[in-house]
Amino acid sequence: MRDVNSLNRVILVGHLKDKPIIRYLAQTERPVARFDLATNELVYDPAKNQSTRRAEWHRVVAWGKLAEFCGKYLNKGRQILVEGKIRSYTWMARDGAKRRITEIEAQNIVLLGRREEEPEAVGIEPEAAPVDLAEMPEEPFPSETETDEEVPF
Repeated sequence: MRDVNSLNRVILVGHLKDKPIIRYLAQTERPVARFDLATNELVYDPAKNQSTRRAEWHRVVAWGKLAEFCGKYLNKGRQILVEGKIRSYTWMARDGAKRRITEIEAQNIVLLGRREEEPEAVGIEPEAAPVDLAEMPEEPFPSETETDEEVPF
C-alpha cells in the first residue's frame, strides 16, 4: 500500500558541468543521458563576517525522449531547471565492496538563461516567408453583417 503522506520531488536550478553523456541500452536501444549539475549558495560565516559561495554537485539521469533532448540542447555551462525524483542504488563492486549512488531522475528539464544559438541552429523552423501586403484582400476580417449564428463554432 502506498503512503499518501509522502512525496519524492526535487527541483534544481543550476549550471551543467559538461555536455551530457548519451548512451543506449543494449537490448532496447532506449537512450539514457547522464550529467552533473552544480547549484550554488552563499553561506555566511559570522566569525569572519563574510559570505562564501558553496557549490553542491548533483548527478542527473534522463531517459527516452528527454535524454535525446539533453543530447541535442544541453551544453557545458548552460543554466537549466530540473524537476525529478531522488533515486538511490546499492550494488556490489568487483572488489567486493558495497557501493551506493544517489542521483536525480529527471522528469522535466527547462532551459534557462540567454538563448545562445540562432533559431535554425536549435531546430526551430524558420519563420514563414514575408507576406506581400498588395496580395492581401482589402477586408481580411469578416464583415460586420455576420452574426454569431453564422460562425461554425
